[in-house]
Amino acid sequence: MSEPDELRTPTSMDHLGAPAHAFGPVRRLRSRAKVLPEHARGHNRALVLQTLYHSGAMSRADLSRETGLTRVTISDLVAEFIADGIVVEIGVRETVGPGKPPILVDIDRGGHQIIGIDLSGPTYFEGAVMSLDGDVVERRTVARPDDMDGDAAYAATLALARELVAASTRPLLGVGIGAQGIVRSDGVVLSSPNLGWHGFPLESRLGLDLDLPVIVRNDANAAVLAEYTFGEERSDFMLIKIGRGVGAGLITGSQPLLGSRFAAGEIGHVVVGTDGGPRCVCGKDGCLEAWVNVTRLTAAIEEDPSARDDILRDAGARMAIGIAPIVAALDLSDIVLSGPPELLGDVLIDAAISTLRARTLEGIFDDVAIRLTHQDDIVLRGAAVMVLSGQLGVS
Repeated sequence: MSEPDELRTPTSMDHLGAPAHAFGPVRRLRSRAKVLPEHARGHNRALVLQTLYHSGAMSRADLSRETGLTRVTISDLVAEFIADGIVVEIGVRETVGPGKPPILVDIDRGGHQIIGIDLSGPTYFEGAVMSLDGDVVERRTVARPDDMDGDAAYAATLALARELVAASTRPLLGVGIGAQGIVRSDGVVLSSPNLGWHGFPLESRLGLDLDLPVIVRNDANAAVLAEYTFGEERSDFMLIKIGRGVGAGLITGSQPLLGSRFAAGEIGHVVVGTDGGPRCVCGKDGCLEAWVNVTRLTAAIEEDPSARDDILRDAGARMAIGIAPIVAALDLSDIVLSGPPELLGDVLIDAAISTLRARTLEGIFDDVAIRLTHQDDIVLRGAAVMVLSGQLGVS
């Protein structure tokens, strides 16, 4: 007896190779939720779009084989996607021998655009109009407000978003935003001292002002999605985003880890060391964020260029002090750094690796790698993943 469509799950995709528009093997984030019959159609829609997004153009028969869904189900879904302008027929596959050549379908990658906004920069907010493949089409910036006034931060965000909407040339699938601080799953910024927001409903308010779907997440949680979906990472890693603040995003067992308070990865306000240290924006002394944020490191090096390596070694060591318990508790494989490469290079990384090994069980965590991300615009691309996931079920 064949398995019903509502219980089908993704299979491996290795028979077509990766076409120009594909990102490679499927990297769908795992879900613990069981697919119930009433949710089956939504699950199947996401499965088909996920397959096309990562594997590229294929025939309806290919889709049936790859997803395990019946050809009738595939034909119905593809017809629905074509009517909605999400999928297009792009021609026929060349074949040898008798028979009608199959028609290839693919996501209409040029038919819609996504807006991504990164609010984590030290001097400006950055945004981009992007294709569904995460490529930047248009880029805009606005100056970051000098003070921590929440109204000013929202006004700057709204102005940037409206400028990007005006710059778009295709229907918009949605707006994704990476913001510093603790962000609830409904897009309420519970706490962001760097932006002056506390319990601020950024997602709903901006959605009303723009009349568009908006998804807001912590900037490091956005970045870790980009690294997972577009990068080369394994199923258990931490991405540390170093900018005006310091935060981390976590993937464990191919699932994003958010925590019961939506504060997983909030390592920036962990005090590292017992020697005091610079005053943090949160009011404490010696937080990791206060030690290793880009503004402080840059100013310290400019003040004493001869001490550059010592400053970066100290930053790397303090970062490792903060993350060693996390690495050990979650048995992570890799640590990925995102930030200015001129600061987060070999000097900082070597010090971090040495300190991490000294503070974890010898012989167990010696192979944990710390490296810089290879991705540009990682928060913007993560914002695109958020929209793709929220609107199409693609990750």
